[in-house]
Amino acid sequence: MIINTGQRTDIPAFYSEWFINRLKAGFVLVRNPYDYHRVARYRLTPDVVDLIGFCTKNPAPMLSHMDLLRSFGQYWFVTITPYGKEIEPRVPDKLNVLSSFKALSDIVGTDSIGWRYDPIFISERYPLERHIKAFEYMAKALSGYTHTAVISFIDLYEKTRRNFPEVRTVPPEQRLILGKAFCEIGRRYGMTVKPCAEGNELAQFGADCSGCMTVQTYENAIHRRLNVPVRTSSRKECACYLSGDIGEYNTCGHLCRYCYANYDANTVKANMARHDPESPLLIGRLTPEDQVYETKQESWIDLQLSLSI
Repeated sequence: MIINTGQRTDIPAFYSEWFINRLKAGFVLVRNPYDYHRVARYRLTPDVVDLIGFCTKNPAPMLSHMDLLRSFGQYWFVTITPYGKEIEPRVPDKLNVLSSFKALSDIVGTDSIGWRYDPIFISERYPLERHIKAFEYMAKALSGYTHTAVISFIDLYEKTRRNFPEVRTVPPEQRLILGKAFCEIGRRYGMTVKPCAEGNELAQFGADCSGCMTVQTYENAIHRRLNVPVRTSSRKECACYLSGDIGEYNTCGHLCRYCYANYDANTVKANMARHDPESPLLIGRLTPEDQVYETKQESWIDLQLSLSI
């Protein structure tokens, strides 16, 4: 099966010690985000976990622990944007993240890492021209370290509207201008641009609109075929294949204003104060009211086929 770590928070950036402890223990507990006392237990062992997916803005805290992940398949998305501290208050300096990206790529290989340039919004401080210039600068810096650049335009989720009320969606004509420019830049630096949940409007410029975290993405990373269970996305625009996520909402300390996973800064700070690196749960500990159940886990690797990529 696939274990995801990054749909709800940034585990490598803020909870790497906890995650390493969970790998050593061989299991993790995860609260149901809609039923607090219902707790799933996932085994974290390579006989049932074929790949662990990461989404992070700062992989640096994990770099010294990568030997513990060697027996697992991996796919990493590292988000690097042009935004400053007024938008991404606690994201490290972008030059440092670019350097960490390269170090991570050297460890896991170019098939197991992708760059995310998202979400994209337009403002007086971040006009079209600045995005195009920043995208080319980063693409040039990451050339040879990944084949994939994922882009998406900002969605106005309820939490985004609350924490970033002045932001606006990107008009269709500007999406096309940026999409065309990004695809041209990607080709120059050996990257395929993959729009995330944006339909097919950028396919005309050479974008791969099949999805960003797809079964093929996983297969290319581990060089094996997967027989995955049929699963439908909760968002019709999304073609990604998402499995068990071990994160928790309202726990990402980057405090990005556009974030869909944080309610507000105070909630995040309160939750992070309850974090215990020794607990099997990301936040807090088990209570007598909790009901723990074992998840059904099995390897999805097709033992009859392998990929030559």
